[in-house]
Amino acid sequence: MCCCCWCYFVVVAVVVVVLVLVVVIVVVVAAVVVVVGVVVLVRVAVIVVASVVVIVVVVIAVVVVVVIVLVVVAFVVVVIVVVVVVVIIAVVAVVFVVVVFFCSC
Repeated sequence: MCCCCWCYFVVVAVVVVVLVLVVVIVVVVAAVVVVVGVVVLVRVAVIVVASVVVIVVVVIAVVVVVVIVLVVVAFVVVVIVVVVVVVIIAVVAVVFVVVVFFCSC
C-alpha cells in the first residue's frame, strides 16, 4: 500500500461532504424559491380578489409589481446558485491541489 494512503480516505471524505453540502444547498434554495413563489401567488390572489371593484389600472400596476418582484427573486436565486457553484469549484480545486501536493508517494 501507498505510504500515504490516509490521503485518499481524506479525499473521499471531503468529496462526500462537498456532495452532501451541494444537495443540502440545492434543497434549501429550492425550498426558499417555492415558499417565496407561494407567498407571492397568495398575495396576488388576495389583491386580485380584493380589487374586483377597483379600476383595471390598479390591477395592472399590481401585476407589474408582482412581475418585478418575481424577476428580482429569480435574479437573487441565480446569484446564490452561481456563488455556491464557484465556492464548490474552489473547494474541489483546493482539495485537488492538496491531494496532488501531499499524496504523491
